[in-house]
Formats: sequence, structure tokens, C-alpha cells
Amino acid sequence: MQGVTGVFASQDRADYAIETLLENGVTANQITLLTPGERRLKPERVPVDAGEQPGIGKAIGAVVGAAGGITGGSLLAAAIIPGVGPVTAVGLLGAAILGAAGAGVGAVAGASLENSLTEGLPEDEIFVYEDALRKGRSVVIVVVQDADAAEPLRALLKSDGAESVDAARHQWWIGLQSAEREHYSGMGRDFKNDEAFYRMGFENALHARNRCKEFDQVSAEMESNLEDLQKRYPDANVAEAYTRGFQRGREYYQRLCEEEKAA
Repeated sequence: MQGVTGVFASQDRADYAIETLLENGVTANQITLLTPGERRLKPERVPVDAGEQPGIGKAIGAVVGAAGGITGGSLLAAAIIPGVGPVTAVGLLGAAILGAAGAGVGAVAGASLENSLTEGLPEDEIFVYEDALRKGRSVVIVVVQDADAAEPLRALLKSDGAESVDAARHQWWIGLQSAEREHYSGMGRDFKNDEAFYRMGFENALHARNRCKEFDQVSAEMESNLEDLQKRYPDANVAEAYTRGFQRGREYYQRLCEEEKAA
């Protein structure tokens, strides 16, 4: 299982993309929507006449309805993500993403998911979703069986105005690059040559399973990742760049959490 993700500039564009997905044979229980703020989806928005033309309410209602049919309770979750604020998640992966992002599970309705329903959870992308949500954007995730099934859906999302998660990740880093260059270069290091490994460390620190923990709780994984990188790039300056990037990633996430508390 794997997730195909599209980042949309607005909730309306995300809603429209979900409608298109459903019209093209994607089942509602494959789709998850993340959107900033507390969104209320009223039952009366969902048409009940089978002959009625598809619409936004019907599209989102189908996702909510499918989630409810599988979990035994409508999977419409609203919670506070540290460093982001209030987020609404609709669909099978919604509760799992909110939980992995650090939201209190007590705020999640119908969140008792079986492991088989979270196989497509892209934990290493969650910080990208958070950045998009922080900027007022919405995220649509479609779970598919394999790469062959993913490609046409990726194209479909793009045609409806989606930015890919890779493009969103790139823009996130561009926003940080100048400050990180100044910080790293200020220690007498060569950011231009070391940036790739520095960034790997930074991103690994933001992985859902590494956040909100003491350093000694994540150091083993950091060392394991570093060992793998050193084997792949035996002639590169990996250790210092990766380690300093990891430390800066931890500091970055802590700042986001503190800013959210202050707000």
C-alpha cells in the first residue's frame, strides 16, 4: 500500500479534486482529507437521491460515510496539532495522521483503526502536510495498492490543481534554506557541499516517531540512519552535517510548538 498526495491552495479545490477522484472510480474509503481549522460537515449537505448529479457535499459526504461504515463511527476528526493549530481530518488515515502528528487522540471521533487501515500512512511526509496546513492549504491523500495504480491518480490530482508532496517539501526547505545556511556557515562549515546531508538530518528529526522525545530516546535511530548514510557515501562528510542538521530539526520543531502555545 502507498499514499498518493496532493496539496491544494484551498479547501474548495481539495473538495473538487475529491469529487473528481470519486467520478473516476476511486472508492471513498481510499481518500483522506486534511484541512486547516474546524470544519463542520452537516448531513443535509449530502444528497440522498441516487440520480442527483455529483457535487461537493456528495463527494465529502461519501468519504465520511465510507469511513463510518468501516470503523463503526463517522471518521471526522478535529484536533490541535502542535505547531499547526486546529485541523480537521476526514477519512481512514485522518485519525492516524493526527495521532502521529502529536494531536491528542481524545479529540478524535471514531479513531479505533485496525492496522490494515493505516498501511498507507506516510509518516515521513507528515511534517510536509503540517507546513501546508500551517499556510492555510489542504491535503488530499489517496491510498492505492502499488506504483502502477498511483501514477494515473497523481496525474488526476495535478490536473485539478494539486502540488505534489515533493514540490511542497522543496518549497518548505527553500523557506528555511537561508537561515540554515547562515547558521551552518557560521560554524565554519561548507553548507554548499554539506547541505544534502544536513537536510537529511533535519528532516529525520521531524519524522513523526522522533518528535517530542528526549535526545537519548531518538539517538539510536539517528545513529542507525547515519551508519546507513556513511555506507552509501563512504567518501562524503556525512557525520557532522547530518548530526548538526538533526539537532537543528529538533530545535525547529520545538520553536513551532512554543509559538503555538504562545498564540
